[in-house]
Amino acid sequence: MYAIIVTGGKQYRVQEGDTLFVEKLTADVDSTVEINEVLAVSKDGKLTIGTPVVEGAKVVAKVLKHGKAKKIIVFKYKRKKDYRKTQGHRQPYTQISIEKIEA
Repeated sequence: MYAIIVTGGKQYRVQEGDTLFVEKLTADVDSTVEINEVLAVSKDGKLTIGTPVVEGAKVVAKVLKHGKAKKIIVFKYKRKKDYRKTQGHRQPYTQISIEKIEA
């Protein structure tokens, strides 16, 4: 059994027991989060696709930790104009574990 969910503007294919990194959520560590935006659910080989979401379906996940991703360097440069600008960015994330898929 798997589901396709939307969180943080991205789509993920999840199964029970999966651990994944998503955009930062406002939930506390060790709390549970319900994700109601379920686009599709596959159960017993039968695929149910929502229009746009599957009615009554939800995914329950547990928040494991919050953190920041590796730093990326943003470097802007214009030749012959003596223009250089360096900037760094670390994207915040939340690590979650999928506990239950209800459909």
